[in-house]
Amino acid sequence: MVVAMRHDDIWRAIDTLAAERGLSPSALARQAGLDPTSFNPSKRRTSDGKMRWPSTESIAKILTVTGARLEDFSALVNGARAMPEARLKGRTRLPLIGMAQAGAEGFFDDGGYPAGAGWDEVELPSVADANAYALSINGDSMQPVYRPGDTIIVSPAAPVRQGDRVVSRSKDGAVMAKLLLRRTAGRIELGSLNPEFPDLRFQAREILWMHRIVWASQ
Repeated sequence: MVVAMRHDDIWRAIDTLAAERGLSPSALARQAGLDPTSFNPSKRRTSDGKMRWPSTESIAKILTVTGARLEDFSALVNGARAMPEARLKGRTRLPLIGMAQAGAEGFFDDGGYPAGAGWDEVELPSVADANAYALSINGDSMQPVYRPGDTIIVSPAAPVRQGDRVVSRSKDGAVMAKLLLRRTAGRIELGSLNPEFPDLRFQAREILWMHRIVWASQ
């Protein structure tokens, strides 16, 4: 199956490349010798609202300054492993539970932050969020993007936009990894990562919290 490259995936890859190094997209642009506003949200759309592609020159410059290879960046775009471990800059210990456990009571507070004593710990790449946490994938509901045994890093502080891969919790206690298709003041539409599972539609009040996935390992 051929998957079309999307604007959102390219911009998300740039954001993740920055986050893995504890940088904002503006700081990454500055380090690469670009205008600090090059990756700002306002620069990602044209004046008539259409999505804009980042230039190949800007991508080449951030790959050079970060030491990432083109195949590393491609893995980010496709939602696969972010970076080979030996090439990551900075690691930290993050709270970790299995995706199947995440829906149980006592693991998250009302804001969706890790809580309670049932979490394990795992050493993973540092992200610029003191409340980041990790989830271990099990089951096939998230294939082919995430497979059993993969670990994802979730950042409550990262901005969530349409097209982002997110972890969300509904009022009935379900914790799920989905694609944010659409969000308005009253409605939230979540796309299933596995095409065999249906997309979901919620009233906005039915979703307690939603956090962005910023890294995945395989």
